[in-house]
Amino acid sequence: MAEIVLIHGAWVTTASWDDLRRFLEAAGHVVHTPTWPFLEGKTAAEIVAAPPKGFGSLTVNRIADHLEPQIPENAILIGHSFGGLLTQMLLDRGAGRAGIAVNPVPIGGIVPGPTSIGAILPIVLRWNAWNRPWRFTRDGWFRRFANAAPRTKSDAAYDSFVIPAPGRIFFQAASWIGTGIVPARRTRPLLITGSDLDRLVTPYISRSAYRIQRKSLARTDYLDLGARSHFLLNEPGWEAVAQACLDWIETLG
Repeated sequence: MAEIVLIHGAWVTTASWDDLRRFLEAAGHVVHTPTWPFLEGKTAAEIVAAPPKGFGSLTVNRIADHLEPQIPENAILIGHSFGGLLTQMLLDRGAGRAGIAVNPVPIGGIVPGPTSIGAILPIVLRWNAWNRPWRFTRDGWFRRFANAAPRTKSDAAYDSFVIPAPGRIFFQAASWIGTGIVPARRTRPLLITGSDLDRLVTPYISRSAYRIQRKSLARTDYLDLGARSHFLLNEPGWEAVAQACLDWIETLG
């Protein structure tokens, strides 16, 4: 039995973890699902109706600071998207005993390709975007995030757990401000994944993170998850992704 901390990314609440959480619990693990600052105790509907004051200018560093004390000493971290970036930042700080970065937003040093740049342009080109939250439209969510899922599944998720995201974190990801890691400092095992149909975090970004992270003396693995979108932990076939994560965890001993 292991303690596992699931770290969600941008645009979603912890409800996005429900399927994976139940899967891991059924395998006998204890699972924690902390959320970001400003979001505790709020439903997706409440956040959409009235994004918390100050949420738009939230930084990745502040999110990491908020999460770090909630991580048990020997926990395994699993983070998706911005959660994958946060997982790497937290491992860099010495938190947890291992981590899985599922299709992670780029750490400092990675230049996003045209697909990823095109995805964030509508966010960063707005007036005062640095301080304002941004939420996908229903169609945008389907085209960019859940493009490998049936439209009904995409729409159900949109209604259930899709929320705005802080504008500032996208500037940080694009400019490398506060997103750097030091591979030589990491002593915990790390798995990085990528998938071919991801229109937000392309396999190029995931492989680039792996090339940087494998400079660590600690175990560093890469897993190609095939024809899946950024919604890979919720779209049909998510069980295979969950099992791949569990299989890797079981190799840690």
